[in-house]
Amino acid sequence: MNIMTAEDLMKVVSKMPAQERVKFFTLVGEQAFKDESFSHEEVFGHLAEADFTAAEAAEYLEVSIATFRRLVRDGKLVPHAEVGRSQLFSAADLKAFKRQRKVIKG
Repeated sequence: MNIMTAEDLMKVVSKMPAQERVKFFTLVGEQAFKDESFSHEEVFGHLAEADFTAAEAAEYLEVSIATFRRLVRDGKLVPHAEVGRSQLFSAADLKAFKRQRKVIKG
């Protein structure tokens, strides 16, 4: 029996047309979690204490990196830590900021 490795599968999937990749991952997701009922905590709990890079934080907030940098510059978001030239933002702060923006936008 010839077993495909994850790396081999990734090579095959990367060659698929985009629409076929979407179908493939939809099928995988449906089959993998068909009989499971995961809570938010089970899926994302490990991120509760995580630090996000600026790019990850912008993606989480669903804003461009330019908008994110403006929010930082204007003091609306404050880095949790700095490592060299990189700023890190706490998941809790980002979650609170996102919730606040949602309330304002209605």
